Amino acid sequence: MLDRSELAVDVLPAAARLLGCVLEADTPEGTVAVRLVEVEAYRGRDDPASHCYRGRTARNAVMFGPAGHLYVYFVYGMHFCANVSCLEDGEPGAVLLRAGEVLTDPGVARARRPTARKDDDLARGPARLASLLGLGRADNGLDVTDPASRVRLHAGEPLPPSSIRTGPRVGVAAAAELAWRYWVDGSPAVSVYRPGGTRARRRRT
Repeated sequence: MLDRSELAVDVLPAAARLLGCVLEADTPEGTVAVRLVEVEAYRGRDDPASHCYRGRTARNAVMFGPAGHLYVYFVYGMHFCANVSCLEDGEPGAVLLRAGEVLTDPGVARARRPTARKDDDLARGPARLASLLGLGRADNGLDVTDPASRVRLHAGEPLPPSSIRTGPRVGVAAAAELAWRYWVDGSPAVSVYRPGGTRARRRRT
């Protein structure tokens, strides 16, 4: 399991550390695991694109810690997205899980995402990743560092800096210039970059 201490750091090194880690979830169709290949960092009080920029609420409370918990939210009235909380307890921040490569039985993954055109699309994008792993409101607050949790985060080998790329976050209008999206160079599961627009003016994380 990934140790909580590796996430109790600033969101930027936490985002880089999450790349290559394996997120595993038990679903009705079977266990599904993905290797994380794309994430986005959202710091909190100094990040106007963050859900917790204006302070703590019942909705964003998980972002205030402790580190290593799922923050799951509903977006555009149709999709769930999942984040992992970071920073020291009481300091708000999280990393949005944007894309993964499926490591487990592709048949189980296909049963969960039957509309995917190809395997690379099974967990490409935060809504597809959350759907594949069956993440919803009931999973908000789950401790992914607990081996008994339904959703578990396993430590992968830290990736060499040469294999990590950074760029602007997808679809945000506020703080759009920040290169806080991290991805694994060459992974076919990385999502397509889309700049912020009208729909993106709703804070993403």
